[in-house]
Parts: sequence; C-alpha cells; structure tokens
Amino acid sequence: MNDISSAEEETPPVPQTSTPTTYLDEKIEIPRDERDDYSFSFYRLWAFTGPGFLMSIAYLDPGNIESDLQSGAIAKYRLLWILMLATIMGLLMQRLSLRLGTVTGRHLAEVCNERYPRIPRIILWVMVEIAIIGSDMQEVIGTAIAFNLLSDGKIPLYAGVLITITDTFIFLFLDKYGLRKLELFFGILITTMAVSFGYEYIVVLPEQGEVVKGLFIPYCKDCDHKAILQAVGIVGAVIMPHNMYLHSALVKSREVDRTKELAVKEANKYYFIESAIALFVSFLINVFVVAVFAEAFYDKKYIDVAKMCKHHGISQADIFNATLHGHGWNDTIEGDLYKGGVFLGCMFGVAALYVWSVGILAAGQSSTMTGTYSGQFVMEGFLNISWARWKRVLFTRSIAIAPTLAVAFFEGVDDLTGMNDFLNVLQSLQLPFALIPVLHFTSDPELMKSFVNGIKMKVVAWGLSILVIGINTYFVVSYVGQLPHNAGLYFFIALILLFYFAFVLYLAYLALGFTFLDFIPCLRRPEKNYELYEDRSTTASPFSDTEGIIQEDDCINDDEKS
Repeated sequence: MNDISSAEEETPPVPQTSTPTTYLDEKIEIPRDERDDYSFSFYRLWAFTGPGFLMSIAYLDPGNIESDLQSGAIAKYRLLWILMLATIMGLLMQRLSLRLGTVTGRHLAEVCNERYPRIPRIILWVMVEIAIIGSDMQEVIGTAIAFNLLSDGKIPLYAGVLITITDTFIFLFLDKYGLRKLELFFGILITTMAVSFGYEYIVVLPEQGEVVKGLFIPYCKDCDHKAILQAVGIVGAVIMPHNMYLHSALVKSREVDRTKELAVKEANKYYFIESAIALFVSFLINVFVVAVFAEAFYDKKYIDVAKMCKHHGISQADIFNATLHGHGWNDTIEGDLYKGGVFLGCMFGVAALYVWSVGILAAGQSSTMTGTYSGQFVMEGFLNISWARWKRVLFTRSIAIAPTLAVAFFEGVDDLTGMNDFLNVLQSLQLPFALIPVLHFTSDPELMKSFVNGIKMKVVAWGLSILVIGINTYFVVSYVGQLPHNAGLYFFIALILLFYFAFVLYLAYLALGFTFLDFIPCLRRPEKNYELYEDRSTTASPFSDTEGIIQEDDCINDDEKS
C-alpha cells in the first residue's frame, strides 16, 4: 500500500507525442455556433457521418453476399424477413458499441484490457483475432474470384489470391490524404456495390410483390432442413463479432467534449442516425442480391443453364457441365460467388457477369481495409502493442492467404467457395466474444454513468443476445453433424466445444457480477485501488470510470506473491 500511496503523490508523466500512424490520429471538429445549440442540424449530422458507413461494410463483405445468394437460391423470397430482423438486431448491437466508445472515450478492446483479468483477456484477444482472420479469408476468396471472372479466367484463382497481398498495401496509403477523403473512398466502394447489384436487380426484374411479401410476412412455408440452416446462417453472416470492436473505435475520430453531458448525448444521437442510414443502405444491397437469385437461380437445373451458357458464349461454361463435376443434368444447382457470376452471364449476357464481378471486387476490397483497422484496434487495445499498419496487414493477410492459396492452387473454385460455409460457422462461434463484453460494459453504471443501459434495454439486449447465440449454436452443431463420422475427430471437436462454452459462461459470469470464482487469482476481476494518470484535457470523459486497475499477472495465489 505504501508503494501505491507514493505513486499517487508523484507528478503525472507528460504524455509523449508520436508520429500519426492510425485512422484515429486525425480528429474531425464538430461545427458549433455561438449559442452552443444542441438542436438537430443536418450540418452536424454530416460532420458525424463516416464511422457508421465504414462499420456497415462488414454487412456487405463477400461472405454476406454469398449468404444472400444462397438464401435466394435455396428458399426464394421466404427468408427476406430474417435478413431484415438480423439487420435490425445488428443495428441494436452497433448502437451499444458506439455508445461505449462515445461515452468513455475508449473502444471495446481497451475497456476489455482494463476490466478483464490477464489470462481471460489474452484468450479473448485470440478469439477476436480468429474472427478477423476468418473474415479476411472471405475477403481474399471474394477478391480472387472477382479477378478471375473479370479477366475471363486468364488470372487463375491462386494468382488472384496473391494479388490481394499487394493491393491491400496500396490502399494503406489512402489515409495519408486525410480522414474525410478516406471515408469518401469507402463511400465510393459502397456506391459501386449499390450500382452493381442494383443493375442486376433491374436486369432480372424480380416480382416486387413477392419481395414485399418476403420482407413483411414472417413465414417459411415448405422450408426443408437446408432452408432452415440457411436462415440460421444469415444471422451468423450479418452480425460480425469484430465489427463491434471496430465501431467503438471509429467513433473516437470526432472531437466530442466529454466534459459536457449534452455533447455526449448529441454524439450518441448523430452516430445512431448515421448508423441506421448506413445499415439501411447495406440492407437494400443485400435485398438486391437475394431477390436476383430468388427470381433467376431458384430451382435451376444444370441442363437449363448449360444451354444458355453456350448461347451467350460464356468461356466459364464448364462450371455447369454436370458430367464434369459428377452431377446429373437434372440436378438442382447449388449457388456460390463464382457460379453466381457465371450464371448471370449465361442467362443475361456477359455484361451481367462483369458487373457482378465489379461488385464482388468492391466488397472484397472495402472489407479488407476495415478488417485491417479492426485488427489494429484489437491488438493495440488488448495487448497495448502498437504496430505499423503494414506489419498488421502482413500478419493477418499471411495467415489468411496460406490456407486459401493452398485450396486455390491444389483444389479449385468449388472447394474455394465452399470454404465460405466453414468461415461463416467460424464467425458464428466468435460472436459471443463481442456480444457479451459490449453488453457487460454498457450496463456498468460505474463506467457509463448516466448513459448506462436501462432495464428495458438490458432485457431486450440480453434476450436478443441469447437468441443469437442459441441460433448460431444450432448452426454450428448442424454443421458438425455433416462432417465425416470419425471418433477421433468428434472427440477433438468435443474438447474444443467444452472449452468454448466454459469460456462463454465465464464471460457471462463476469457480466452478471458474480464473484464466487474470486478465490482463483487469475479469474479474479482486476482490483481498482489507485488512480491512473490520464490526460485530463477537455475531451476526457467524466462519465466513465477513471480509477486505475491492478492486473493479475498469473494464476499464483496471494501468499505466493508476498
């Protein structure tokens, strides 16, 4: 205690300035008139616009696009209402995430670093990194397929995978031109996707009445087990775990005077409006894709599509050669990103194929950059390690490319696109490691003060979280049931799932405020016994806890420490 007391009496160290290296080094000022008026203003809404649209890109990554495609191909319009509900649930979770970053001035990974014991914190970091790498693999797959389709097959899939190494580094230099220009660039990519998939919607002309019916009538008449699994997969594809870590960090890019409660309240309001608009745009794009393949691809046979491919002279027509791929000519085609593009070319002309490919390329490139930022925020927050972005990209992309390159080189497009199913399962498994922490911290009155979740919000948020986790668990169990029957494999999976559910329960234990495991030092909450020396500038938040935290370094008991 004497050491702690003396530490409190020392003069706080002077913060050292460093060379700007991340998205957050530039702060956007919020326009304010002399009256300091906090009434609604479109001018101020525009100043807050940016983080929500970057966040919404995760709802448009290649994994989501393939999920949309398969939804239409398997169940026609009958799962559109689930897509809408999943997007609304996503908006609710993003609202909690942005409020945490806005109120406390710290993003989710930083708060986890402060509030969780060391060993669970490291495990949580590993889980989030797995989610980021899995998402990055989907982006690599989507980009490689887009290059292959755009080049008429001249760029093989493995070459497309390798190209994703260089193009990512090129995009890294964009933020040197300013934060607003970087956000504008991402806006252009979202617009490219909207125009590309909107073009396909206009060309195919789905039945508008069926689209509306699918959106607003919650039913799934005559849905088989495959359609139900696809419905579950939509939730896993839409709500991305690392996106909550990303959004809580992106909102720190605006100058918010956290000494004023009205300023924080205003920021929460504008960020939520912007996020709602951004997710509405992403939802429309997802609806375009579902409707296109519900109308054109549903229940299509190999023999029907092969004839049209020959008619339009599509060079990739072999993908619909049933004999070549071990199918019957009257078998129903299963959709994926590659087949979807070739199919559109066969049925509606080569222009539809190229436009689809441009949309997939935009989805892959935009998601790659937001994944890079997610990884950097997560690493800096959990581990207090600040890497240059090029090192972070090299780390994540190297891990993502190795298995993707192997499948692309030795197997082929069927196995490459099939990896997306596994990766969606992987994303589903990681979801609790974002949902539970964000619910935990936004419900903590010591941290959020007057902005803490109310009783109704807690009930709704926890209810939806349990529902989402339950849905994704069903999805994972169903996927495991399709694996080859092997006792050793099942035993290994059982051990992993046992550890997984134990850790999820431990996070819930912390979130619900239980203490009966505190006799185990490495599972005990960090003690708050002294003041951290923080920057007490006008942007420091009086609405968040400023007490320091003593972290336990390992699982030794108190007697051994003394």
